[in-house]
Amino acid sequence: MTGTPGVSKPPVARRMLPPELIILCACMISMLTFGPRASSGNFQLPVMTANSWGSDTFSFALAMQNLLWGIGQPFAGALADRFGTRLVLSGGAILYAAGLALMSISSTPATFTFSAGLLIGFGLSGCSMSLVVGALAKLVPDNKRAMAFGLVTAAGSFGQFLFSPLSGFMIETLGWQMTTVLFGALMLCVLPLSLAVASAPLAPATAGAPRPQSTREALSEAFGHRSYMLLVLGFFTCGFQLAFITVHFQKYVVEAGLPASVGYWAFALVGLFNIVGSLGSGYLSNRMPRRYILSIIYFSRAVTTVVFIMAPPTMVGAYLFGAISGLLWLSTVPPTSAIIGHMFGTRYFAMLYGFAFFSHQVGGFLGVLLGGVLREATGSYTIVWWLSIALGVASALINLPIIEKPIVRKESVATA
Repeated sequence: MTGTPGVSKPPVARRMLPPELIILCACMISMLTFGPRASSGNFQLPVMTANSWGSDTFSFALAMQNLLWGIGQPFAGALADRFGTRLVLSGGAILYAAGLALMSISSTPATFTFSAGLLIGFGLSGCSMSLVVGALAKLVPDNKRAMAFGLVTAAGSFGQFLFSPLSGFMIETLGWQMTTVLFGALMLCVLPLSLAVASAPLAPATAGAPRPQSTREALSEAFGHRSYMLLVLGFFTCGFQLAFITVHFQKYVVEAGLPASVGYWAFALVGLFNIVGSLGSGYLSNRMPRRYILSIIYFSRAVTTVVFIMAPPTMVGAYLFGAISGLLWLSTVPPTSAIIGHMFGTRYFAMLYGFAFFSHQVGGFLGVLLGGVLREATGSYTIVWWLSIALGVASALINLPIIEKPIVRKESVATA
């Protein structure tokens, strides 16, 4: 049947999957992509032993991974905002899988930096939790958004809980090379899962509607907004603390005279308790000012670290540090994401969150790099622990002046 001449057909609406299925697939992607990356510290001693490297060589590759992950995130977010998330998620998963597989045959610092640093770093920028959060921002209603962010963050935490002891067991039984290959094959599961969380590309403007906000206008608006800049600066500390602990905690535990298994299970507790922390943070983000949540999290991290490094090293102390750190681990993501979506809307959410995450990863780059360099120079991690504490207190103060109000724009410009 043909349409009436001169009258165009209305566009066919994209059929939406049930929200529960979308969130489930998003959680699966978050778990799969976060797990191997969160267990990277378990590979440090085996890789160093096999190649006769120092901690600084391993740390440089992982620091580059964090930095390139952050550099690629705004671009991946912008591509996802403009063209939809499916292709970006799939491309990122392929790079991630290739990087893990090539780690197994990387026998020089340059090739290890290329595989573990460049490929995995850019791969993570395209398929990690940040892209999934960006997709959910468009697929989930505003009143449920913070909780959905909390669920996806909790799923990433479960991946950490699962992969930390799993990678330790596999490294001891299969070797670190075979473990990276198998983890790389597992990343390809993201390809079918990405179909469920594929957000639609930006729709063209309709006649008579307000002019859509451009990418340049969105960036100018965000970087001229004091509260956004404070949020971005605070997120730097989150990256510094998490990346330093992820990469160096296992080695710190062994050097303190504790068995390697204590490090595996303490870090697994981080993932397990972060499920509670992330869900609790998502729940509270709909019920109290999010800036207060962030301030409490950063200050609590500083206090927890002071107690941990001042107390004698024991198995119980390591497990308690893992559990308490888990409650505070990724609980910054739901309030940070919700503030950005609340202030600027969802049209350019993935890109704007990507720039905040870039600050996070610059912090991660410095946390990993300084951890390795200062450990080799001074023989201990003490300086970096105290730097982490100072940054935590600073970020607790930085987040307090944030104003959580939507941007007021001219009527001629729309963002959604």
